[in-house]
Amino acid sequence: MPATATAHVDIDRYKRSNPELFSRPLTQRLRDWSLWLAFAAAVLFTLWWIDANPMRIVNGLSKLGVLVRLMVPPWPGDGLWEYCYAMFETLAMAFLGTIIAAVLAVPFGFLGAKNIVPNWLFHFGLRRFYDAFRGIDGLVWALIFVSAVGLGPFAGVLAIAVGDVMVLGKLFAEAIENVDKKPVEGVQAAGGSSPHIVRLGVFPQVFPVMMSHVLYFFESNVRSATILGIVGAGGIGLQLSDRMRINNWQEAAFIILMILVTVAIIDNICRRIRARIIEAGRA
Repeated sequence: MPATATAHVDIDRYKRSNPELFSRPLTQRLRDWSLWLAFAAAVLFTLWWIDANPMRIVNGLSKLGVLVRLMVPPWPGDGLWEYCYAMFETLAMAFLGTIIAAVLAVPFGFLGAKNIVPNWLFHFGLRRFYDAFRGIDGLVWALIFVSAVGLGPFAGVLAIAVGDVMVLGKLFAEAIENVDKKPVEGVQAAGGSSPHIVRLGVFPQVFPVMMSHVLYFFESNVRSATILGIVGAGGIGLQLSDRMRINNWQEAAFIILMILVTVAIIDNICRRIRARIIEAGRA
């Protein structure tokens, strides 16, 4: 008998002796089909709920075409230097908010790490505290702080800082929990105290990861600061909102291009710095 025929016979015999390995049970197939049907039903119900229909899309695209034609050519008018100042204000908001959040997140990260504070009740309560703050969007914080401290970039800085501190604290805690134990044990063997263990055994390992997270959040906050300005937190977003409100679409288009170019430059710079930090951490 040829080798291929023998192999075929062996496979058939194996299928007969182990049918569960070659075909899923009926209950499992019914469960999978039920999940897919529930997913499709949820999508269809959501589309019906928001009244999504092809005619609304067609009408929206036609109106969008009119706006795009009104935006061409982009033109700064007499407000070029005003827009540049507002752009720097937006960058300052993102920078200060990120720095404040990062500094405050470091102690929260160490407190939230299981290998630093092993008390499970404290750890559980602190993590739920993080989750409560992370559930509030930065735009909501901006509205709160605009009402509390008034219009301007200070409200934007506070919104970014408060919105990011708990997210960074959670990320820092996860990085601290995954440190290599050998440097920590080396500091302990040398007679180091708890502060020495944290400063010499843990922090040098997690610092590159922390900086990588901080740079990523700074990139994101440059974009977020634009949106925060629309609700009164100052910066280029406020200028964009004003130009849209008076239907000055050419200047609005110029501001949008400024934002895109600035975000692209910041992303490129931060990506290069992150790559250097990661390489230095691996070395």
